[in-house]
Amino acid sequence: MFAEERLQEILKILRAEGKLKVKDLSNKFDVTEDCIRKDLRVLEKQGHLKRTYGGAVQIRESALEHDVLVRKNVDTSKKNIIAMKAFDIIQDWETIFLDISTTNILLSKLLAKSKKRLTVVTNMLEIINILSKENNITVISPGGILNKSLEGFTGISAIEFISKYKFDRTYIGSCGVDVYDRSITTFEIEDGITKKAAMESGKKNYIVMESRKFYSDGNYKFAAVDDIDCIITDEMPADEIRAILDEFSVEII
Repeated sequence: MFAEERLQEILKILRAEGKLKVKDLSNKFDVTEDCIRKDLRVLEKQGHLKRTYGGAVQIRESALEHDVLVRKNVDTSKKNIIAMKAFDIIQDWETIFLDISTTNILLSKLLAKSKKRLTVVTNMLEIINILSKENNITVISPGGILNKSLEGFTGISAIEFISKYKFDRTYIGSCGVDVYDRSITTFEIEDGITKKAAMESGKKNYIVMESRKFYSDGNYKFAAVDDIDCIITDEMPADEIRAILDEFSVEII
């Protein structure tokens, strides 16, 4: 195998597993560990990875901040998969919290078409509008300060209201989950502390997000991995990520 071919194969392994070990690559390609270290240096210079002791990891991307209006049209097929998985979990007579999330908009549309009898607490305007005409669903909104870019209520008034509840399930959006430093992130502080308040009132907390967000971050940490019970995503992440989440008893659906 030529060096360039080996580099491409190493990148394929990195994308699949999220992490590389020099010793494993040396055995796989039947070359010396020094040869693999040289390969990793080349790939690092090209911006494909970050070298670590004994191997390398993927470079995490900084998620791009967009208004809800823009994000509604991104990854819609994946979000529909996530929304359907979240929908299937919900039982009659539950009280659930739907966070500011474009995936939760799709989930609310599924609920609106169903016969499930629920109480839905949400701080997102579009979800309120979608569910407002359904007689089988009681809709409650915390009110407070309207964040126009997020199209929802965040901040002290919303948090005080949300903290009075005990939710059977919360569905929380996120810009990224980093299993290596255990962080769950978003962009805005007010949004983050509102999410955190909902999770503190939840019996079971679910993060709803596309699988690509295992490799990206927002700039505000609002929770840790061990604060959640489950991540609902469109496809399973790399084995390394799944193993770490399993250590914290976090289910992946």
